[in-house]
Amino acid sequence: MEMFLEGLRDEMSPALENMRKLSDEYGPAMFSFLEEMGPAFGEMLDQVKDWTAYRPPEILPNGDIILRKKVPSDTVPDPDPEVAPQVKTDPPTGQIDL
Repeated sequence: MEMFLEGLRDEMSPALENMRKLSDEYGPAMFSFLEEMGPAFGEMLDQVKDWTAYRPPEILPNGDIILRKKVPSDTVPDPDPEVAPQVKTDPPTGQIDL
């Protein structure tokens, strides 16, 4: 078991080192961003109850981010399984050999 854990540690070491470097590089900026934007983001989460009712965010050329609500044509209604679609067809012509 000890050999297994040593091998796992040796294999994971480079990935963990890369994660540490990323954390050192981006950690302060992320902390600052969350500290500044956290309250506004929390407010938005409180207001938006159903994220499936919105299209993906768009970033405008000026840097603004907008969330557009889906319009009814964006969504496909679920068919009612109890109601079969009414399709009118003409009666067959000619003869059918049985």
